[in-house]
Order: sequence, then C-alpha cells, then structure tokens
Amino acid sequence: MVLSIIARVLSAAVSIYMLLCTLRVLVSWLPSLDLGRSGDLLASATDPYLGFFSRFPVLRAGSFDFSPIAALAVLAVANNLLTTLAFTGSLSVGVALGMLVSALWSAVAFVFSFLSFCALARVIAYAARWNSLHPLWRVIDAIINPILYRVNRIVYRDRIVNYLQGLLTGFAAFVLVRFAGGALVGLVVQLLRSLPF
Repeated sequence: MVLSIIARVLSAAVSIYMLLCTLRVLVSWLPSLDLGRSGDLLASATDPYLGFFSRFPVLRAGSFDFSPIAALAVLAVANNLLTTLAFTGSLSVGVALGMLVSALWSAVAFVFSFLSFCALARVIAYAARWNSLHPLWRVIDAIINPILYRVNRIVYRDRIVNYLQGLLTGFAAFVLVRFAGGALVGLVVQLLRSLPF
C-alpha cells in the first residue's frame, strides 16, 4: 500500500516534469519569445536533463536534433513503470522490459514516421516542380539526404539512380521499417510480458 502511494506521487512528479520538458522544447523553437523570470526557471529546471541527451552525436541527423525525443522517451518509460507499480502493487522484470522496448520503439517509430513524411513531402514538391532552393526544402534535404544516401546505397549497390527514384525508395524503406518494426516489437513485447519472472 505504501509502495503504491509512493509510486503514484513519483508518477505524478514525472508527468509534471515531462510537461515542463515539452514546454521547454517548444519554447526553444521560438527564440524571440521572452518568458522573463518564468522562462529562466523553466530553463534551469529542464536544461540540465535535456542537455544530457544532446551530448550524444547518434541523436543528430544532419541539422535535426532528436535528443528531446530520447529525453521524453526516458521519462515516458519511467512514468509507465511507476504507473504500473502504483496500480498493480508489483512489477515483473518481463513487464518492465516490455515497457522499455515499447518506449524505445515509440521513439524510433516517430523518427521513421517523420522521415517518411519528409520524403513524401519532397516527392510531391519534386513532382510539382516547386522551387527546390526554398529554405524549407533545403532543411528537409539536409535532414533526409544523408539517410537516403545510405538507404539507396544498400538497395542499389552503388548504381546511380535519379533523385525521384531515390526519394521513392527511401520513402518505401522508411514506411516498411516503421510498420514491420512495429509488428516485430509488438511480438517481442508480448513475449517479454509473458515471462514468469
């Protein structure tokens, strides 16, 4: 009973901190927005935690920084574990591992969904012959081109393909990984949750 109450209090605290971190990420996208003293308090409460994840180069793709997604995923796992502990009074290793795998996959799935969206937007822009030098398309190209290069190198084995074909191949690969990975992770999570310990 005491453990359940402690878990509920901690879960509520983690939920509030997740909200603060999300707010901090959103505010960082608007550098001209000045929140004054409350913005300074928000930054001092969340920047050390968010900054820890920004140290990992693997969480960057071109000019895009995925470290906030990783930071929020860790908080989501902690919150799920605490919520399960609060309502069941116990937590098995299998359930905890299942939650961890599920949360990690959620972050990865978000990245693949985002890449799919970017590739599809770029295909539409290319087919419609929109200005490819527009800053929006340059940002999207900076995000997806390094990944598209690797995907196309695997698929086409160093053969040269045109840009549209490369975009379509990348889009198909992102969607395939997103859904096939989701199905595989779902099976792994079910297997982990059924473990007797």
